Amino acid sequence: MKKITSTLFLGFLILSTFAQHKMRAVDELVNKTDPGWPIVKQWIYSAKNKAEVLPADTARAKEALYKTQVTTRSVMGAIVYTTGGILIENGWIRILGSGSSKMQRTLPDWNKGKAFKEFGERPVFFLVADDAAGGYFAINYGNFGSDRDSMYYLSPDNLKWEALGMNYEDFIRFCLNGNLKEFYTGIRWSSWQTDLQSIKADEVFHIYPPLWSKEGKDVEKSSRKPVPAEEQFFYNLQMRKQLGLE
Repeated sequence: MKKITSTLFLGFLILSTFAQHKMRAVDELVNKTDPGWPIVKQWIYSAKNKAEVLPADTARAKEALYKTQVTTRSVMGAIVYTTGGILIENGWIRILGSGSSKMQRTLPDWNKGKAFKEFGERPVFFLVADDAAGGYFAINYGNFGSDRDSMYYLSPDNLKWEALGMNYEDFIRFCLNGNLKEFYTGIRWSSWQTDLQSIKADEVFHIYPPLWSKEGKDVEKSSRKPVPAEEQFFYNLQMRKQLGLE
């Protein structure tokens, strides 16, 4: 079980309209009087963990914001509209935004076919980030329990959706300032920093034997190869079913 100490951040609540069939126009989602980006920018500026803000393309940013249906007053909306995504510790963690040349995935498109079928539908969870070890971070919208809007982590060492005890804003701040070394105990291997140079931000390492297996408990003895992040996600779900975790 991953342990994170965080303080609940109450500001900049996500104003989602996933439950509505009629989607708001981009102009309705762009908040010019009280945008959330200055707050996020300050978090990044003062971050202890290395953070790379990927540039956003204006057209792609508008499309991603429209599909996500959150306002730029929220932290999520600010990240989607202003960045192509954020890479933490040279891409060990990838926070999804509106996509860029370095990370093609966009937040809404990544969730289509996983959290919902069509844009505008109400998702039961929402994938917002992942890591190079094949772990996936999601917001709970009812799929994991009664703690709606809380963050969960699909951990590669047990294939369980683990409650992190924080919301999306807390999660972003944790990525920037949290103790990632402690969080990834038993998941990171000694050469992970060097190995990151051989992997793209749209890929993760497929680890074999898998960390959740009896044979894979020592990550140093496992083999690792880059695979598409989507391929690993569905592989994890398939394994969850086989292990009776669904």
